[in-house]
Amino acid sequence: MTARHCQWGIAAIFWVLGGWALLAPAHVIHVVFTPQYQSDELLPLMLMSCFGAQACLAALFATFSRFTATTFLVFAIALIPFFIFDYWFTRIVPVMNNFGAIDLVGNIIMLGLSITGWRLAKGNSNNNLLR
Repeated sequence: MTARHCQWGIAAIFWVLGGWALLAPAHVIHVVFTPQYQSDELLPLMLMSCFGAQACLAALFATFSRFTATTFLVFAIALIPFFIFDYWFTRIVPVMNNFGAIDLVGNIIMLGLSITGWRLAKGNSNNNLLR
């Protein structure tokens, strides 16, 4: 596995989950959210689609950029609030049901890929931590 493969793995998660939210927002709402937070109203559907579009934008960057060791490290650190979000909205304020853990699984995989990518990129003499 190369650092580039790790980067494309991160992109794939954004493509899959973001594409799902962009193209099938009602399905995401009904599968991931607890019944009291499910809605077929236009605003939640639009917001879910916007969320998906932003994830697809992140997927574009992750697919076509060149990640350095620093990029992987910063991305791994930036994932921390998402773990707090997932915990908060599944356990403290249960907005997402257990299937909402798909986001947590995606974040765990991206964290693992970020750490692996950081290690691999660090080993590349043309890609040090300070670049």
